[in-house]
Amino acid sequence: MKQLLIDLSGQRRYWAALVLIGIALETAALYYQYALDEWPCVLCIHIRIWVLAFVLLGMVALFCTRSKLATCVAHGLNTIIMAGLLERSWRVLAVERGWIFGDCEMDLGMPAWFALDKWIPSLFEVQTSCGYTPLLFFGVTMAEVLLVVSAALLLTSSALFFASWHD
Repeated sequence: MKQLLIDLSGQRRYWAALVLIGIALETAALYYQYALDEWPCVLCIHIRIWVLAFVLLGMVALFCTRSKLATCVAHGLNTIIMAGLLERSWRVLAVERGWIFGDCEMDLGMPAWFALDKWIPSLFEVQTSCGYTPLLFFGVTMAEVLLVVSAALLLTSSALFFASWHD
């Protein structure tokens, strides 16, 4: 298993798969938003930003696999991104279940120099308050699926980060 992780940490197919996973997540979010009229809250938009971050990192990392240092740095950054994704996913579920009560406003909370909601409102504009996510299948909500997916992505990226430092 250790050798498999070491081998995978230096391969382009991991980064390509990560880009495809991110595009699939963003596509699903847009489908729910525009086809099913399930409008995104501020936490959902934060999740979209984290997903965009790992897609962009994956696209850059596709071209950095020849450099061990660049690969290690990319895996480290990816682990940080996945931790952020997991935290936001947990918060969405916690608000949905009533475990926490957050101040979920209509403002994205980004600085003016990073106004994604102004630059690309069709993807990053907050359109509703927090409180629930849609059902996907068999009574499972989007928040529950996001938490499982983000935990799996964090576990994978952490394992590959540590494996990337070995030969």
